[in-house]
Formats: sequence, structure tokens, C-alpha cells
Amino acid sequence: MTVTLKDVATLAGVSVKTVSNVVNGYAFVKPENRRRVEEALAATGYRPNVGARNLRRGRTGFLALMVPELSIPYFGELAGLVITAAQKRGWSVLIEQTQGTRERERKTLSSLGPHLVDGALVHPEALEAADFPDEPGGIPLVMLGEHAVDVPIDHVAIDNVLAAHVAVSHLASLGRTRIAAIGRNPARGTSSQRLAGYRSALVEAGLSYSDTLVAPAEKWHRGYGAAAMKSLLTLPSPPDAVFCFNDLLAIGALRAVAELGLRVPEDVAIVGFDNNEESAFSLPALTTIAPDKTALAEAAIDLVSRRITGEKSAPPQDVQTPFALEIRESTKGR
Repeated sequence: MTVTLKDVATLAGVSVKTVSNVVNGYAFVKPENRRRVEEALAATGYRPNVGARNLRRGRTGFLALMVPELSIPYFGELAGLVITAAQKRGWSVLIEQTQGTRERERKTLSSLGPHLVDGALVHPEALEAADFPDEPGGIPLVMLGEHAVDVPIDHVAIDNVLAAHVAVSHLASLGRTRIAAIGRNPARGTSSQRLAGYRSALVEAGLSYSDTLVAPAEKWHRGYGAAAMKSLLTLPSPPDAVFCFNDLLAIGALRAVAELGLRVPEDVAIVGFDNNEESAFSLPALTTIAPDKTALAEAAIDLVSRRITGEKSAPPQDVQTPFALEIRESTKGR
């Protein structure tokens, strides 16, 4: 038999309204009444009808999360943190993987609407400003990550230029003078920002920029990092340090150095970016830029929640979340 609010109220000796206030998390309930209601809820096994509640509020109870590739650990970890943050606010999360192509990203963006989700978090790689309608599907959007597209929506990211600058400055502080970069890809906004930070750190350290030391990577996967590292190490004057634009590229670079009989960090120091779990367990453990992914997820959910619950006309916010340089074995000693 289905347990109703009235059943709980009768057992607790309070009004149905009081039970409703407790179930919905409202603060203005007397402590004694709250205790009695909570005991009655446990005794009866009452479960709220979330679908009916959302219907009354004119909501679906779902948020969308659009990411390029779940196979890249950063996005998998971020998705888990977004789900956790959303659940605290009573939302479930639908995830769409776009492979970072403009066509897939545009199709996903255009399919979002209030019939499906209450809001969306989007982490684009290829979208342009023209791809964003003024109010996509009538739902609030929050943009995640470093994609430099000028649209009037809330945005949460770390300062990628500064983070890359910190990574390369660390390598320069070790006395490395031929610092290479792996991950250049004009199709990725992230790439241009990390390349800018790389170049600014070289200038600050009094080191010259050489295009031959900047290796492209069509995808930021391990295999592309290994191939780029091997190419760099065959140069007449190979690098003595490498900044990789993500940890997967760096893991591939570590493998390539070992296969060529060289040592990290003695011959080549390597820094990655993202601080995925694998980076702490590579051999040697990888020095990396560690974005505060929890803070990023919480900030994004907070912003989209505010838009959904009433702050639709407020000016868009640009929130920068913290990062740190996690120094490990791949840059220690020589």
C-alpha cells in the first residue's frame, strides 16, 4: 500500500503541511515536530514522488552535461563531481558526449529544451558565438572550461594562461633551457590558451621561443603524446623539459622517453595538466597542474541553480576556480 503524507502526519501527530515542510527541506519547523516527522517517515518508509513534485514546480528534475570525451579522465572525473553536486540540489544529470566536433556540439545544444532538462552545463571545444541562441531552448546555460567564445552566459573555468605559465616557469626554475610543448591544436580553444601561457613563461625566463619545440597533437590521448615526444627527441637539439597540455599526453611522453633509453627527470623533465588519478601512479609520478575540479563542479551547479530558481535576468558571471602545481617525481632532481 502506498504511504501518503496524511499517513505520516497521523502517525507523527502533526499537520500534513508540517510533514510537507520537512520533506521539502524547509527550515521553519519546530525541532520537536521535525523529530516526530522524521521518525514517522522512517517508520512508514515514505518516499516522496519526485516526478509529481517537479511537475508542480514546472520542472523536469534533470540537468544536461555536455562534454567532449568521457574517455579522457578529466571529463570523467568532472562528470562524477557534477553529478554529486547536482544530487545535493535534487537534480539528476543527463550526459552527452560530443567528441569535440562542432557539428555534434551544435546538434546537442539545439536539442536541449525545457521539455527535457531544466538547465545545462556545456564544455565546448569547437562551438562559435553564432552557435549559441540568445536563450537556447528557453533554459539556462553555464559554460565550463577554457573555450574562448564571447557569449553572454555564465562561465566557470580556471585561468589556463596563468596555469600554463606556472607549469613552464617551474621547469625554467630547474635550469631547463630547451623547454618544449606538446598539444598544439588550433581547433581547441584550450590549446591556444595553454600555448599563450607557455610562451609568456619563456619570455619571463629569458628563453627564446622556437616553433620546432611545439609539437602538435590531433587528439590529447596517450598515443599522440608518445609520438610527439619521440619526434622532439630526434631533433638535433632535443628538449631537456616538456610541458604537455594534458596528463594523457604526458603519460604517453613518459613512455616514449623510457623506450628511447632516457630518464625522467634526469634527461627530460615533464609536466602535465589536469591531475587525473593516473598521474599520481605513473612511474615516475607526474608533476601536473591540478585544477580544483570539485570547486568547478560546485560553482557551475550553483550558477545554473540560481538561474533556474529565479535569477534569470541577472548579468552573466565569469567565475575562476583555483588550481595548484602538484610537484612530483617527473621534475624532481636531475
